[in-house]
Amino acid sequence: MSDLPSPGTPPGAPPSRLARRLLLVHAHPDDESINNGATMARYAAEGAHVTLVTCTLGEEGEVIPPGLAHLAPDRDGTLGPYRAGELTGAMKELGVTDHRFLGGQGRYRDSGMMGTEQNARPGAFWAADVDEAASHLVAVIREVRPQVLVTYDPDGGYGHPDHIQAHRVAMRAVDLAADPGFAAETGAPWRIAKVYWNRVPRSVAVAGFARLREELAEPGRLPFTRAAAVTDVPGVVDDEVVTTAIDGTAHAAAKAAAMRAHATQIAVAEPYFALSNDLAQPLFTTEYYELVRGRRPEGGRETDLFEGVDAAQDEGGGAPGKMADEARNGAAL
Repeated sequence: MSDLPSPGTPPGAPPSRLARRLLLVHAHPDDESINNGATMARYAAEGAHVTLVTCTLGEEGEVIPPGLAHLAPDRDGTLGPYRAGELTGAMKELGVTDHRFLGGQGRYRDSGMMGTEQNARPGAFWAADVDEAASHLVAVIREVRPQVLVTYDPDGGYGHPDHIQAHRVAMRAVDLAADPGFAAETGAPWRIAKVYWNRVPRSVAVAGFARLREELAEPGRLPFTRAAAVTDVPGVVDDEVVTTAIDGTAHAAAKAAAMRAHATQIAVAEPYFALSNDLAQPLFTTEYYELVRGRRPEGGRETDLFEGVDAAQDEGGGAPGKMADEARNGAAL
C-alpha cells in the first residue's frame, strides 16, 4: 500500500512509512482555527500531513464588520462562498495545504441554531443521512490514511446541530472506513489508531477568564467591554477528563492570524477574541483533548497526539490487539 508524501517531499521521492497524518473534522469555517489552530500549525510545521474536512460553508453565520453585512443570509446570501475564501486564508496562516469540504464545496448547508427553520431546509447538514454523509469522509480517510482524527464530543461542544452532526459523521466514518465490506470502491480499509474530542479543562478556562476580567477593568486596555462566561466556551470539562495537552505557544501568532482571517466571524485582540456577540474570551494556545479511542501510555497527560503510534499501527492501519473500540475518559485505551 502506497503512502502520501510528507509535506516537502521531493516529487518522485518514496514517502516515509512513518509519516504522521492528522485529520480534523469541523462543522463550519472558523471552528478549526478557534479549537485547533495552534495544534494544526504545530504539526504542519513539524512536517505532519494535516488534513481538514469542513462540513458546511457556514452560510447562516452572523457578520461582524458592518462593511460586510450585505453578505448575510437575509440580504445577499453570499456569506458561504465568502467564508470559504476566509478559510483558504486561515489555512495559509497555519501552513495547512490539504483542506476539503465534506462531499465537495456546498454539498451540505449550515443548519442554523438548534430549533430554527434552517434545521430542515433542503441540504441542511443536520437533516443529512449520517451514513451517506459519512461515506464522503470514508473516502478521505482511506485516501489520506490518518493515524489520528480530531472532532467534537457528542454535544458538539455547545449544542449546535452542525457540530453534533459533525461528531456523528466523524465517529461513524471511523467505523466504516475500517470495514472491508463497506464501499470497496473508495479504497482499502483503514483503521484510525487514535480519536480525540476537543476539550478545555475547567481550571484553564476559569483562570483565563479571571485574567480577562482584570484587563477589562483597566479602561482602554482592550477593544472589548464585556466578557463571555466559562459556560460559553465549547467543550469545557472537569480537568480529569482531559487526557492530552498540546503546547502550541510557539505558534500563537499563526493561530491568531488564522482567526483574523475569519473576519466575518471573529474579532481578535491577542490574547483574547470575540464572536458576533462582542463578548470577549481567552484565546488558548495550549489546546486540550480527550482521547476516546486508542491507546496512550500510563501516567499523566499526553503531550503529542501521535504518542504511542508506532510502525505496526502505521503499516496496518491500527494498533494490534485490543484496539480503539474501548472508549472514554482515557481508560485502558
